[in-house]
Order: sequence, then C-alpha cells, then structure tokens
Amino acid sequence: MSDPALGLSMLGLIVVVIILGFPTAFTLMGLGMIFGYAAFYDPTQAWYANRIFDLMVQRTYGAMTNDVLISIPLFVLMGYVMERGALVDKMFYAVQLAFRNVPAALAVATLLVCTFWGIASGLVGAVVVLMGVIAFNPMLKAGYDVKLAAGVITAGGTLGILIPPSVMIIVYAAVAGQSVVKLYAAAMFPGFFLAFLYLVYIVGWALLNPRVAPKLPPEQTQVPVPDWTRTLAEPHRGRVFLALSRALLSPARARGIERDGQPVTRGALLQAWGYALVPLTLITLTLAVVWWYVVIHQQAGAVEAVTAVEQLGTPDLVPDDAGQGSKGPPTAFYVWFGAIAFGFAALMARYYARMTAERLEVIRMLTDAVLPLGLLTAVVLAVILFGITTATESAAVGAAGAFLLAFHARSLNWKKIKEAVFLTAKTTSMVCWLFVGSAIFSAVFALLGGQALLESWVLSLNLSPLQFMILSQAIIFVLGWPLEWTEIIVIFVPIFLPMLKHFGIDPILWGVLVFVNLQAAFLSPPVAMSAFYLKGVAPSHVTINQIFAGMMPYMLIVILCMVLMYIWPGLTLWLPEYLYGG
Repeated sequence: MSDPALGLSMLGLIVVVIILGFPTAFTLMGLGMIFGYAAFYDPTQAWYANRIFDLMVQRTYGAMTNDVLISIPLFVLMGYVMERGALVDKMFYAVQLAFRNVPAALAVATLLVCTFWGIASGLVGAVVVLMGVIAFNPMLKAGYDVKLAAGVITAGGTLGILIPPSVMIIVYAAVAGQSVVKLYAAAMFPGFFLAFLYLVYIVGWALLNPRVAPKLPPEQTQVPVPDWTRTLAEPHRGRVFLALSRALLSPARARGIERDGQPVTRGALLQAWGYALVPLTLITLTLAVVWWYVVIHQQAGAVEAVTAVEQLGTPDLVPDDAGQGSKGPPTAFYVWFGAIAFGFAALMARYYARMTAERLEVIRMLTDAVLPLGLLTAVVLAVILFGITTATESAAVGAAGAFLLAFHARSLNWKKIKEAVFLTAKTTSMVCWLFVGSAIFSAVFALLGGQALLESWVLSLNLSPLQFMILSQAIIFVLGWPLEWTEIIVIFVPIFLPMLKHFGIDPILWGVLVFVNLQAAFLSPPVAMSAFYLKGVAPSHVTINQIFAGMMPYMLIVILCMVLMYIWPGLTLWLPEYLYGG
C-alpha cells in the first residue's frame, strides 16, 4: 500500500474508531504513532530509534508551550464556578416577568437566558441541563408544544460555544494560527444574529399557531409589587418615577406610607430611584463608550499575536494607522450617533413618563439577577476587543469575577469549589491531550502524503470559491452528525485550511462559518448531545424522537444564517476590520 493510501486509511479509520466509542485524544495519538512508525521505519535501526518518538516529544512540547491554550482553563473555570453558583434561577424568573406580554413568553425567556448564560459559562451541557430543570416543566405545564419547548432549550443551549468568550474559538485559533482577538470580534455579530433568528422563529410560530404556546394565566404573570411603592404612585396616576422624584425633593410626602411596619425612609426612596435609573444609566454608558472609542481613543500598539500548534497562517493583528484613529470618524458617524442618541432620549422620556410600580419592580429584579453577571461578561469581552488585555488575562479577570459573584450570592461552598476545579482540570486535560494527539496525527498524515493527495483532488475539480465553500461546509455539516466539535476542529478543519489561500477565502470568515455550522453538531442525530442532555432531565413521557423533531427547524435556521453570512460578509468581518484594520 502506498503512503498516500495509508494516509487516507488513517483518516477513515479515525472516524470509525471514534464512533465505536474510543477516547478521541488517545485514538489520535495511537493511530499517529502506529502509522508514523511505519512511515519512519528503517530496518537498519533499532525500534526505539524510530523518529516517530522524536516527533511525539516535539509535538507534545509544542502544545505545552502554546500560550493561547492558557486561557482555556480560566474560561472553563469561570463557567463551572457560575454553574455551581446556581445563579440562573432568579434570572429566569426576572426575564420571564419582563417578557410576560410577548407571544410564547416562556420560550422567549428561555432562549434569552440560554443565550446569556451560555455566554457567561460557555458550557453547552450545563446550560441545557440547567434550563431543562428550570424551564422545561413550566413550559409543558403551561400547555406549550413539546417540540417547541425542547427545541428552544437544545438550540439555545448551544449558543454558548459560538458567542465569545468561547473555548471553541480558542481551539480554532490555535489550530489555524489566527488571532483569538480577531476571531472573537468576528464571531460577535453572527452569534447574536443567530440568536435573533431563533427568536423570530419562536415568536412567529406562536403568532401563526397560538395553540403551541398558550398565554400564561394571570397568577403567573403578576409582578410582586411592594405595597408602599404602589401607594406612593397612586396620587400620581401610577407614575412611580415622578412620585419617587417628588418624594426625594419633599420627603414629607412619603412619611405617611409604611414599609415593613415602619415609615418609608429617604434611603428606601433613593434605592428605588437608583433602580429606576438603571436603564438610562446603561444606555448612557454604552453611548459614552462608543463615543470614547470612535472619537477620542487612539488605538496604538500591536495586539496579541498567536503562536499556534499548527501554524497555517501568519497573524496580522496590527492597528490600522491610516484608519479612523488617525483621521477621525467620518461625518456620517456624527449624524448616525446623534440620531441614535436622540431616539434613545425620546424613548427614555416616554418610558419614564409611563413607568409604573410593576415596571420598577421588574427593573429591580433584572438588576439584581442579571446586571452583575452582564457587567462581568461585558468587561471580559470589552478588555479583549479594545486591546486592553490579552485573552488569557481577560480569562483570569472573568474567573476571579465569577468567584466574587458566587460568593456575593452566598451560593458557593468549599465542596462546590472543589467540584469546579476538578471539572476544570478534567476538561482542560481533555483539550490539551486532543492538541497533542491531533498534532501527531496531522504531522503523520501530511508525511504520508494524505494532505497533498486531498489538496490535489480538490484543486483538480476546478471549483469556484463559492463551490469550495459549499463543499467544505457541507462536509463539516455531515461530520457533525457522528462527531463532536472537538474532533472536527482538531482533525478535519486543518485539512481545509491550506486550501483557503488558493481560493482567496479569508480564514476568519471561513472559521466563523465553521463555528455557526458546528451548532448543528449538537442538534443533528444520531449524536445530538443537546438532545441527550435534555432527555436526562425531561419527564418520562417526553421521547427522544420528540426532542429530535423540535431541533430540526433550528438546523435549517443555522443553514440560513450561514447563507446570509456569506452573502453579507460584513456581518462577520466589519467589526474586526474596524477595530484592528484590514
């Protein structure tokens, strides 16, 4: 058998062995060592002098010295601490009340919490299981269609590996030799856009067929408003913000109102007024940060460059000295910024003029349950995207912040800390051994000529860039049925990477398309890990086929999202090009 035939045998054998259930990392190392020993075999040398052993040491050392991989245990620890901290229950209840008047309110709240919690933790299994416990039974009891309830949990739970900070993006960056920072920026908009498409599908289905998502009874949508707040707002026709503002200027107005058996104090009024100002504060801070970065901030210095295990590209993450930073923003920016600021000002004026005691209580619940975690996630992403810290340093900030949030919520003890650290070590070890195994496997595969054979075959087809894009993504989509994303990233993605330059395809754009494509790996039978995660906590009458049926429409939405991303590349490439130059 020729060397290229041996290489193709390796590629086919690895799929068969993984499907049989053998550990992926050690399967990669084992096959790489066996076939590599045959490739390097020299009958004049002793068996222990075979060069495959030198290759194993070199590739292992390369994985050990890869700085990019340091951020993986820190982000994983951040996720496990948040999972063990049990911070999601109050979040789901608050979001449910906030969207109580929206069609399919429970499903919408489930999707939003899945998205937000997935961003914070990045753990698909943890998000699906937690939301299965918290949201699945309430949706079924409310009369929701089983397929709708199962689909929104399984699909929403996978968004955590797409929207930064994501371990999958770090793994791809190390394999492809690309910048983690640019990949984070590129994946930001497509991740939220995919979540938006899920939301449109859920609301649209509920509008077309209200029986799949009946309206909740009044007792489940009633906001628990404190009596003193309602009493304070009554003389002002329920406008609680106006009542709080006047009470702060003239406290005598509130002295006759009791709170927990005592007169309402100025401190209680200030606290309620502060909660009321949260939406205005968030919008103001967001606009201020945009103005600071676009108008004031001058981006300088190089951002993190990546040294990868398999260096298949040269990171070019450098500031664009001739870009917006030096010339200033165009006139169109000031026009758009002014129009958006004016629109938000009008919206806030209308909102506060109509703010009721119920809305104030919902804001308070959202602030307590969502805002701390939201600020932590925003800070972790902002310091990466603005080049303030590297991905590794940002991961350390996120892990420390997760501990602070869990301790503040009094939901973390020594036992849970040990569990989080143990699971982090286990997951990190799996990823690092995968890198060692894939490095050995890919080196032997290239040595045998398998890589060159596949490249020559693809190039002989005379494909256009669009045809190659469709072919590569279709192969990855099919591989997602029997395999998980880790095997696809470390084994099959490196096969396509050298061909991207020939077809003139940006590896950042192609990589983000792969990230979106791999959402289907969690939703496509027979593996479909999201389905089995949910089945483990679902009621006995819910069958695995019902869960599969609920996931199928979301696979089509994934394909639609990929088509739109290719038609409109700016959805992926605009942010990294703006932040770091072309």
